[in-house]
Amino acid sequence: MNRKLSVLVLTDHRNHTEHNSVYALCSALRRQPGIAHVHVASRGNSANAAFFNDYTSTQVRAWALDGEMHFDHAAYRFQQETVPADLNDYDWIWLRLPHSIPEGFFEFLCSVYPEERIFNRPSGIMETSTKAFLTQFPQWSPDVQLCQSMEDVWEMQSRYPIVLKPLHSYGGQGILKIKNGKVYNEPKPVSLRSYRQVLEAGFEQGGFLGMRFLKNVKKGDKRIVVVNGRILGAVLRMPPKGSWLCNAAQGGQAVLSEPDERERRMARELSKVLLPKGIVMFGMDTLVNDEGLRVLSEVNTLSIGGIKPMEDLSGKPMVRRAAHQLARYMQASTTQPQTATF
Repeated sequence: MNRKLSVLVLTDHRNHTEHNSVYALCSALRRQPGIAHVHVASRGNSANAAFFNDYTSTQVRAWALDGEMHFDHAAYRFQQETVPADLNDYDWIWLRLPHSIPEGFFEFLCSVYPEERIFNRPSGIMETSTKAFLTQFPQWSPDVQLCQSMEDVWEMQSRYPIVLKPLHSYGGQGILKIKNGKVYNEPKPVSLRSYRQVLEAGFEQGGFLGMRFLKNVKKGDKRIVVVNGRILGAVLRMPPKGSWLCNAAQGGQAVLSEPDERERRMARELSKVLLPKGIVMFGMDTLVNDEGLRVLSEVNTLSIGGIKPMEDLSGKPMVRRAAHQLARYMQASTTQPQTATF
């Protein structure tokens, strides 16, 4: 029988809301038979600055879960009721850190703790969290290309309306629609030429992912969550009235959904690529293309949210299922490629 494992979760409670899934997930993980204990350390506790900010220590102050983990208690527990901990006292580290990750943090973490016992794995996150990762899946994506100059943008938008996404953006931030030489991110469109300075600043940060604008975006952006190669569930995020942005951070509304067979095939292929990189949990987003097919529009591998709200919408034990799959992954204790099972 495998021995029970100890897990340290790294998060930042300062911007959490009662809808953040980490509380339910950590509570469920603690109850898994193969887990000895779960401790949670926050970047928001100033006592942890030497680890999270200065990169000079492997010691943190952590909330040692001894019951249910509740958002209502978070501010006090993360700050006042912590225990001293050292990273190397744990079998696994679970990264639940939000955007953005300070420069050098992942490199420091992997220098003081075995990366193969971290999930999602920092090297995997760094490789896959850029929007450019989507270009590896042309069979599932709408027309996409890297735009690293004004010439690239002019050429692509001359063929059809496009959406530009900064390569390292998140939450729907910085997304532009361009059609017939006009930029649409404000109530009134402005000329692409007059927007040149803003775009040039984006090129200096690596550029944009250009994506063909899909007229069926009003049919919603479907977020599908996959854990250890298994589809957990899906929600459909509908854009607010008068907008084409479906992201919840931009006012989109979520309703329960199901992945279709095409999306299940996408998830299988993505899992075969991501699991060997230590990406145990990911979110994939799909839109409806002009032919009526769901196509891959984004892959999220940093801090995957929405599981508890998904459970509330469905009435199904999705949090427990996710925790079970995470425990299975850790118990396997292997860095060999995992096989997706559906």
